[in-house]
Amino acid sequence: MRVYDFLKYVFSVVGGALIIGALAAYQSTSGFLAEALEVPGVVTDLIYDRSGDSSVYYPIVQFKDATGQLIEFRSSSGSNPASHDRGETVSVFYTAGEPESARINGFFSLWGVPLIVGSLGGVFFLVGVLMILVPKLRSRRAAKLKATGRPISARIQSVELNTGMQMNGRSPYRIVSQWQDPATTKVHVFLSDNLWFNPTNFIKGESVSVYIQPDNPKRYWVDTSFLPKAV
Repeated sequence: MRVYDFLKYVFSVVGGALIIGALAAYQSTSGFLAEALEVPGVVTDLIYDRSGDSSVYYPIVQFKDATGQLIEFRSSSGSNPASHDRGETVSVFYTAGEPESARINGFFSLWGVPLIVGSLGGVFFLVGVLMILVPKLRSRRAAKLKATGRPISARIQSVELNTGMQMNGRSPYRIVSQWQDPATTKVHVFLSDNLWFNPTNFIKGESVSVYIQPDNPKRYWVDTSFLPKAV
């Protein structure tokens, strides 16, 4: 499916870019702390900011720099409920000669950006990598079973929608078949790989070939090579 092929690379690239951005933000903060001066400050006000369905309180902080000049800044990180109270004394980091670089000495205030960006990047990258690797692993397993597995003929029961998966608002189809092991009389149900089109009109017979691992029928591959390729 072209949408799937497109998305797996988009997720991987976006995730990789976010991770690189998080590393850059981490190095920037580390460099800032290595050179920063630490001074006491006071929370003079809390600015309420509402955006969409979220509302946040940003602390306004005053401090005196090394020259005695009174500096006021708005923290770049906010929270709800407010993480500070008016009149509260806080520790402030700033670079000498650059009072606009001031930040409250707090974990989220210092490390919030690399943490959030890195977490998002990790999720995007992991999803993208899994979207690339899982089909390859399935293809490798199918090739191995086709080469070394036991071929059987399983009776087709139905074609179902795999509602547990969605892509671009659509769910894939699966061919459901079953086979009774003559040696144990156990009935085994087999599900084909996901198909991004309805295969019903292309199924001519009542059975489908399935390759099973001789000592473990739960490891199998349903041969759907008789179907046309999805475009």
